[in-house]
Amino acid sequence: MARTPDPRTAPPIRWGILGAGGIASTFATGVTQHTRAQLVAVGSRHRDRAERFATAHGIPTTHVGYRELVEDPQVDAVYVATPHSEHREHALLAIKAGKHVLVEKAFTRNEAEAREVFDAARAAGVFVMEAMWTRFLPHVDALHQVIDAGEVGDIVNLSADHGQFMAFDPRSRLYDPALAGGALLDLGVYPVAFAHDFLGVPDAVQAVGTLTETGVDGQISMVLSYGERTQATLATTLWAKTPTIATISGTEGFISVRGDFYGPTSFRVQRRDGRIWEFDQPSPKGLQFEAAEVARRVAAGETESPRMSWQGTLDVMRTMDQIRAQVGVVYPGE
Repeated sequence: MARTPDPRTAPPIRWGILGAGGIASTFATGVTQHTRAQLVAVGSRHRDRAERFATAHGIPTTHVGYRELVEDPQVDAVYVATPHSEHREHALLAIKAGKHVLVEKAFTRNEAEAREVFDAARAAGVFVMEAMWTRFLPHVDALHQVIDAGEVGDIVNLSADHGQFMAFDPRSRLYDPALAGGALLDLGVYPVAFAHDFLGVPDAVQAVGTLTETGVDGQISMVLSYGERTQATLATTLWAKTPTIATISGTEGFISVRGDFYGPTSFRVQRRDGRIWEFDQPSPKGLQFEAAEVARRVAAGETESPRMSWQGTLDVMRTMDQIRAQVGVVYPGE
């Protein structure tokens, strides 16, 4: 069943890390430990942060500021790991420098910004992809195989949740409207993208939510509708650690995906005829799979990935735009 290629078989590529925060550190570890790629440079607005990051991950070059990073001739591809509010600007900066780009999810604040980035990439002929690492994990490929084989019949309901307890702090990026904070873009993007991956673009979107004191979404419950009887029921919150599980239920059975459903995990298939079986293929932290996808596509001269296509990102952003509109979240400058 396993069809996901070993990230170590991907061609080598030289990465520049734009932003030296926590997710960038996780990405750097995945790349250095599980691929043949090199981390050649890191850029941060703060010299000490860049130097600490470089020391921790064995990166030879540090840059204070992002322009120097994207213009570094050593760098083939740039990984953008700054707050959502800056993704558009930093992706465009890297594209203008002729670099391939992997942009952390959520790709941008909204669909319009995403479209601007893809238009620039198309004009420049460079590869760009949203870093939705879930799309490239072994258990997700196995889920598609199970569903495509008809093991659970026609899908009737997909459910997924992603909540983390984040103590209120108006200075935190998660609670700051200027940094495009809130549960949806940081956490809820996972269940929304998961529903899109297995069900496609919804025919209708309904959402209810509660805002924080700073005006970003603290909690949202969502229903995405497909055709006459298929629904995705999704939830996200900043106020509680939720099970982060997913279920896919169909006319012939259901699949239970263990938490965290969006990271490397296992699942259980239970058919209506009584047959039960499990998929369990543990893998280390999974960001190396998306890094390997970038390397393969770049080596092949392609500008996007069929598993996380430009249109796929635009579709997810459009759904999240609809959700935000319904719960009343508007970011400064939108």
